[in-house]
Amino acid sequence: MLSGRPASATSCSIQAPKPRPSPGGPITSEKSERKNAKAQKIQAPILFDLATHRTATKKARATRKSLLHVSYGDGEGEKLDIYFPEGVSEASPFCLFFHGGYWQSGSKDTSAFMVNPLTEQGVTVVVVAYDIAPKGTLDQMVDQVTRSIVFVQKQYPCNEGIYLCGHSAGAHLAAMMLLANWTKHGVTPNLKGFFLVSGIYDLKPIVYTSQNAPLLMTLEDAQRNSPQLLLEVALTRPLDPACHVLVSVGQHDSPEFHRQSKEFYQTLRQGGWNASFEEIHDMDHFEIIWNLTQKDYVLTQMILRTILQEP
Repeated sequence: MLSGRPASATSCSIQAPKPRPSPGGPITSEKSERKNAKAQKIQAPILFDLATHRTATKKARATRKSLLHVSYGDGEGEKLDIYFPEGVSEASPFCLFFHGGYWQSGSKDTSAFMVNPLTEQGVTVVVVAYDIAPKGTLDQMVDQVTRSIVFVQKQYPCNEGIYLCGHSAGAHLAAMMLLANWTKHGVTPNLKGFFLVSGIYDLKPIVYTSQNAPLLMTLEDAQRNSPQLLLEVALTRPLDPACHVLVSVGQHDSPEFHRQSKEFYQTLRQGGWNASFEEIHDMDHFEIIWNLTQKDYVLTQMILRTILQEP
């Protein structure tokens, strides 16, 4: 493991886990939430896979050259981990990953499961932390994600493209970057692609559910932070017409995830974005991202083909 800060910009138990929503998704009515006792049936595989991801993260940190807990801002939670491919090069493509967890759980320290398949192909992977609720608000999370991207661009200006990947709440945060105002940050990141996995793009349905309790999100907050609503009225157009946006959803994701993903894809296309939509066969809301540990997994291959610019 490398130590210290990155180079200057001038250089080119097994206890039962806490209750969590079932794979039906985060957008549910109070009536459907009463059915969450069924989630007990999936606690064992969830616990297993969280343990698997901790193991994957430990493996990545043990086998890859890395810079860990790098500050991209002054806040205690504003840290990121950088994993380099063999033959470290600042000119490599960078893939930044934003974890899910309904904006109230998750950690970069259990989210390095995609590191090995990507670094094996010459991609530098950056796993970003942000302040989850109740400490962080949605506005703060969006700002932190924005600044993490600016940080990477400034530290590694010779990169061969920055690609953003997010799952669930992380996909929402990544999608908000389609509307970011980079001018006030003094740099325009070299964004080449977005991989939005089982994301949430219209936050209004969440406002009146119990899942909003830690977020304390008002209707105005939801509207201000809903990329679906913002893109429908925005004049924003892609700076790079070749920048590709992949919107994906699991076959067994909930109907609401399917609806939101399809509608967001359609809005992107209508706005002139180079977007594609993929339903990943036989995957639910969690499996779709967990399987990125596997280099032969269909979504891993889609991501690599885009980054490596292969047909």
